Amino acid sequence: MVDTHTHIYFNEFKAERKEIVDRAKAVGVRHFVLPNVDEESLPLMKDFYEKFPDISSMAIGLHPTEVKDDWQKFFKLLDHELSNGNYVGIGEVGVDLYWDKTMKESQLEAFEWHLRLAEETKLPVIIHSREAFKETVEVIEKVLPSVPLIFHSFTGSPDDVALIRNVCNPFFGINGVVTYKNAQSLRDALPIIGIENIVLETDSPYLSPVPHRGKRNESSYVAHVRDKVAEVLSISKEDVDKTTDRNAGKIFRI
Repeated sequence: MVDTHTHIYFNEFKAERKEIVDRAKAVGVRHFVLPNVDEESLPLMKDFYEKFPDISSMAIGLHPTEVKDDWQKFFKLLDHELSNGNYVGIGEVGVDLYWDKTMKESQLEAFEWHLRLAEETKLPVIIHSREAFKETVEVIEKVLPSVPLIFHSFTGSPDDVALIRNVCNPFFGINGVVTYKNAQSLRDALPIIGIENIVLETDSPYLSPVPHRGKRNESSYVAHVRDKVAEVLSISKEDVDKTTDRNAGKIFRI
């Protein structure tokens, strides 16, 4: 398995970093994709990558909730990092109107900028979209990037899948939410999405799957996500492993 979205480089994991990596490897996780959040998270992510370069890859971008009045300063750093670092994607970036709508226009502008940068660099994009499917899709439609797109932490319905596919044919990052009792609409969407368009993720330390819900998430728990996807789609766990691994390899060239 590949955990295509994990923040196990955060400081809260530092004291047991090796143990967490070992637990993930023990259940079959072979690679970790580390999305950036903001300038402060960059050194933490790079430190993890330096310690585990053979089993991790980095993506870089400004998380939508971190888009502030001075957000454009980040892009000078982003240009420098892309010129000098080893990155496999742009992310996580997008639009989040759940917590605060005051920076909506700046979020839309920043997301468009990220998409155009991805097109220029030919890097895939890890998309964060919360309470903003319409706005997110409108920006994608404006740019129409040719690079792979992942709707990270997808929790939408079959209608949301249709809305997105009116504009693009992305991959969908499925995490612990799929195991929640109140996520039936997401489970209904999985057959429509199809295993050929799914990648597995944890978003650790957030969104722990059942039976660990309410506790800190970690990459080893991606096995529970895999199991639920296999159950919903009525296919074997091995087929989920094989296909989602192939999808992740195609997207991130790992």
